[in-house]
Amino acid sequence: MTTPPLSSANVGADSQSITAAPPVLVALAGQPNVGKTTVFNLLTGMNQHVGNWPGKTVERKEGTFTHHDTVYRLVDLPGTYSLTANSAEEVVAREFIIREQPDVVVAVVDAATLERSLYLVAELLPLPAPVIVALNMIDVAKQEGVSIEPDVLAAALGVPVVPMVATRNIGIRTMLDTIEYLVGGDAVYTPKIPQIRADHQEVLEAIEKIIDHCVPDPYPQEWVALKLLEGDEEVTKMMRACLNAPQWDAVYDILRAHDDALVAVASGRYEWIGRMIRAAVTRPRAGQIGLTERIDRWAAHPFWGLLILAGILGLTFWLTYAIGTPFQEALDAYVVSGLARLATAALSGAPLWLQGLVVDGAIGGVGAVLTFLPILVIFFAVMGVLEDMGYMARAAYVMDGFMHVMGLHGKSFLPLFIGFGCNVPAVLGTRVIESRRARLLTILLTPLIPCTARLAVLAFLAPAFFGRAAMVVSWGLILLALAVLALSGALINKVFFRGDRAAFIMELPLYHVPNWRTIGLLVWQRSISFVKKAGTLILVVSIIIWVLSTLPGGDIESSYLAAIGQFLEPVGRLAGLDWRLIVALLTSFIAKENTIASLGVIFGAGTGSGLLETLAETFSPATGLSFLVVQMLFVPCVATVAVIKQETDSWRWTLFNLGFLLLISWSAGVAVYWLARLFGL
Repeated sequence: MTTPPLSSANVGADSQSITAAPPVLVALAGQPNVGKTTVFNLLTGMNQHVGNWPGKTVERKEGTFTHHDTVYRLVDLPGTYSLTANSAEEVVAREFIIREQPDVVVAVVDAATLERSLYLVAELLPLPAPVIVALNMIDVAKQEGVSIEPDVLAAALGVPVVPMVATRNIGIRTMLDTIEYLVGGDAVYTPKIPQIRADHQEVLEAIEKIIDHCVPDPYPQEWVALKLLEGDEEVTKMMRACLNAPQWDAVYDILRAHDDALVAVASGRYEWIGRMIRAAVTRPRAGQIGLTERIDRWAAHPFWGLLILAGILGLTFWLTYAIGTPFQEALDAYVVSGLARLATAALSGAPLWLQGLVVDGAIGGVGAVLTFLPILVIFFAVMGVLEDMGYMARAAYVMDGFMHVMGLHGKSFLPLFIGFGCNVPAVLGTRVIESRRARLLTILLTPLIPCTARLAVLAFLAPAFFGRAAMVVSWGLILLALAVLALSGALINKVFFRGDRAAFIMELPLYHVPNWRTIGLLVWQRSISFVKKAGTLILVVSIIIWVLSTLPGGDIESSYLAAIGQFLEPVGRLAGLDWRLIVALLTSFIAKENTIASLGVIFGAGTGSGLLETLAETFSPATGLSFLVVQMLFVPCVATVAVIKQETDSWRWTLFNLGFLLLISWSAGVAVYWLARLFGL
């Protein structure tokens, strides 16, 4: 069934121009990789905003649309496999449905993996809000030889079922009509709710009897009793506070006597799912191999999968920087430099300090953000395609064993790899990691990946200190940075996360054609978010650094920044660094390339061969090696710090990351300096 495209008059119109009535609240639920985001973007378009749920780091997406002159408020619930309190996402999803009581919940399920997808539906049906099942990706199901009868499934479930192909806008209008019909109150809604296994039915009733009239509104009593049997921590904590001591003791005695109740609850749901599948689904004949399985014989192979991944990553790297770098240079040359020239001309009669503040401080700092955009856009687009078509799960699968060394799992590999180009998109790329712990650890380790800016400094300075041995030293320093990354990952994981590893369920979704609208919106939202949030912090820090490098006399050698370098010199001397090298490190906080520019200014030798000769004459190889080691492990640029703060939403973790990097870079510099001295360098 094909439906015509949604017109802008019906979807995305300004709600104030249509009606003043309160919008209909629709919650969009579903497991990861079922096309929920595609449905959300298709309905809301640009009328959406992204933030965090109150008190949570879980992303909250909300938007509005209109249908038949009625305004709808659509809330995209976090993707979850169930509604048991195993993660913040699951708690957020179920608390919203119970407390906010949406007018309808649209459960998006993957038609090609219906058995797995129906588990979440089994948990949604006992909740107060009426449910519509959006049977998405029916084209992928047919591609895999799976045939589903939507009407039979609807009769078996007792709720409306709408077949859809969201990527092609098929079934969307039917879904909207179904929402309108269900919300209007004319529909008969009789869901066939899963029951606990028969041998535990009396146990459930006994708990319900004890907690009768004690369950706080608006929680359903039977649902609470079921969650107690499952051992749900949040519900258990809530009921312990609500029940008096004798009541809780009675509940506890029942739970202790039936410690297999969790299996009984799950078994009841799986029996229910089995009945639904037998009624409405016809599977391919035995031995028939689908497209996904044929591709995965290579893509998920322990050896060939790694080679394919290496090829894809190489292509990703090439696309991101071969295409992005010319645009980055063009932005720098024409936009940033053009704005700087215009500002210089406009402020020609203004004091020199004001010119420097605007041109070097404000425009120079914000310009650094603007030049990142081409790389970010290409990176987000490539990652969006790989994620949407289903390949990212394969990349995580084949790299999982290697990443366990650092206390991570496979999904952390790709962001870390992208860090070789730039740490900024690498930190932003950690959004593909669902686990909060794994994502945080990946973010903290990303600055240890030597980006192209650090590698440029290394390539420029290594010949000054080591001549023909510069290439060997450079490779050694890169390997040192990676070794420190692996050791740091193991250390942070053991100390701060107690060696825990987040459960990593390797779900390999079926391959399908990516949705370009979804990818486009993803690129737009993340790029705008970076410019707004990171750009603000960069502007402030850039101005601060400029002021420190200019005042009080206008030159860097007599500036406050130089004074800070001289103040820190006793610490730097342990690693063989004088105040000039310390100042070069400090200015690299804005951009790593500033290291070379600052040394050129301090020594009055420019940034060419004259500077190399001066450095070679001024510092010993031991000092040069120590400086390069510190540079490779030093705190990242301010753009990276900004996105670390943005993505962790925590100054505590951001400052910890900076402190940790300062400590290991200085410690490594001291150790390398004295070892080099010991060997006569």
